[in-house]
Amino acid sequence: MELTTRGTGTPVLAIHGWTPDHRLMLGCLEPLFAGRPGYRRLYPDLPGMGRSPAPPGIDSTDDVLAALESHLDEWIGDEPYLVVGESYGGYLARALANRHQHRVLGLALLCPIGTAVKHAERTLPAHVTLRADPALADADPGFLEMAVVRTPETLRRFQTEIQPGLDTANATALARIGARYALSTPPESGLPYARPTLILTGRQDSATGYADQYALLPHYPRATYAVLDVAGHNLQIEQPALFEALMHEWLDRVAESS
Repeated sequence: MELTTRGTGTPVLAIHGWTPDHRLMLGCLEPLFAGRPGYRRLYPDLPGMGRSPAPPGIDSTDDVLAALESHLDEWIGDEPYLVVGESYGGYLARALANRHQHRVLGLALLCPIGTAVKHAERTLPAHVTLRADPALADADPGFLEMAVVRTPETLRRFQTEIQPGLDTANATALARIGARYALSTPPESGLPYARPTLILTGRQDSATGYADQYALLPHYPRATYAVLDVAGHNLQIEQPALFEALMHEWLDRVAESS
């Protein structure tokens, strides 16, 4: 599995979502850590995405999680670490927090999958665009179908941080993995995760929604749960100031608890 790293200090494992690659997480987290030293950011490409191959033996999310875990000793050793996960990556991040409770110092979830794993079973709002620059009416369809905030800046970030992963994903491998999309052991199957947690959702997120994540709260007694208006599934580029403020507050809580 390919890995990009930045900085030194406490490890922060940043797991991107389904189809994009590490550039999504790099784009939203590096500005955050630019003025916050002391953290080593680890940005893997999940199997079948970015630069990471997905050999035939990887044909389920269980296998993706196992591949990720198999690299933790190499990347982190026995150090405690933080986990940040976006969308599908948030699903995997919850599983890691459940399996490694003694090591995961804090958990941050960005537009994560909630209690309903399959898309057809999720509670989702209809897609809307609330801020639109008329000059972008003919922009890339992949951008338009997701954008709640349609501006030159959100388009630039989509094209830089998200589109490259979409373009390079291995569709055959993802179809194989997607056929067994749900983990065989749900992430909330163990003891409650009682360390600082942040759950960020978009009020207009038509991919994972915001309602199903609320049902996760009993398992995370130290969780801040936020629903941001004027934000869809790319919340980090549509509400960057709120994203960074809430992430900084989470990091403060983790530091106080460590």
